[in-house]
Amino acid sequence: MGERTTTLANAPSLEERAWRIRRNALRMGEVQGQGYIAQALGVADVLAVSYFHALRYRPEDPEWEGRDRFLLSIGHYAIALYAALIEAGIVPADELETYGSDDSRLPMSAMAAYTPGMEISGGSLGIGLGIAVGMCLGLKRKGSDRFVYNLMSDGELGEGPTWEAAASAAHWKLGNLICLVDVNRMQADGPSPDVLNFEPLPAKWEAFGWYAQRVDGNDIGALVKAFDAARALEEPKPRIIICDTRMAKGVPFLEAREKSHFIRVEQHEWAQALEALDAGRQA
Repeated sequence: MGERTTTLANAPSLEERAWRIRRNALRMGEVQGQGYIAQALGVADVLAVSYFHALRYRPEDPEWEGRDRFLLSIGHYAIALYAALIEAGIVPADELETYGSDDSRLPMSAMAAYTPGMEISGGSLGIGLGIAVGMCLGLKRKGSDRFVYNLMSDGELGEGPTWEAAASAAHWKLGNLICLVDVNRMQADGPSPDVLNFEPLPAKWEAFGWYAQRVDGNDIGALVKAFDAARALEEPKPRIIICDTRMAKGVPFLEAREKSHFIRVEQHEWAQALEALDAGRQA
C-alpha cells in the first residue's frame, strides 16, 4: 500500500470518518466504564480532518520516514487518538476491546512505546509543543518537507513551557509546524477561563510571531479551509489553528453534563450514547 490519500473513489466522507471516530471512542469507553470521553467526542472532527484530509502516512508502516508527524501533547486524550488510529487502519479494529487492559497496546494514557502511530508519550501538560519544535528543526536539517502537527489542550496554555516553545518556533521560522489547540473550556478544576484566562488567543499567538486562525472545531468545512491555509502559507513562520469545540459533541445527554472533564457513564447509558450518536448521524 502506498501513501494514504483522500482522493480514493468511494472513500467515506470526513463527516462519516468523524462519526466512526466517535463511535470507536464510545465503544472503548464502555470497556472501562469511564474516561475522557467528552474530550474524544469533542475533538473527533479535528482528528477526522487531520487523518483523512491533511496527514501523509502509510497505515501499514507507522514509522515511515516520509510521514507527517502527529503529536498528542495531551496524553489523557489517548482514547480519542486510538479511535482515529483504528479508523485509519494503523491499529487493528479488534484491539478496541482491549482498551486499558493489562498487556494492551492501548493504555489509558498515551505511551509511544506501546502504540503504533503514537509519536510521543504525553502526560505532563505543556511538553508536546517543545518536542514538536525539536522535530521540526530535525526535519528541516534533513531537507524534509513534512509537517509536524501538535494537538494540545487549552489547559496547556497555562503552562510556561508552551510559551517558551512558541517563542522558539517563531525564532527558528518553523514553517513546518502546525499547532492545533482544542479549546473546550473545561479542566479538572473547572472552566478553563476561570482557572487561568487565556484570551485573546489569536492576538497572543500572532504577537509571538505565528500565523493564527480560529475556527469552530466541530465544523468540518471550516477545519478543512483552515488546514489548507496553514499548509499553503508561504511565509516561513509556525502556524496555529485554534479550534473551539463542544465537550461530548454528538451525544446530547452527555453534552448537558456540567462536569465532563472525566466522566463515569453508567452501564445502561453506553447503549443510549451510541443510539444518540447514530440518531444524529441519520438526522
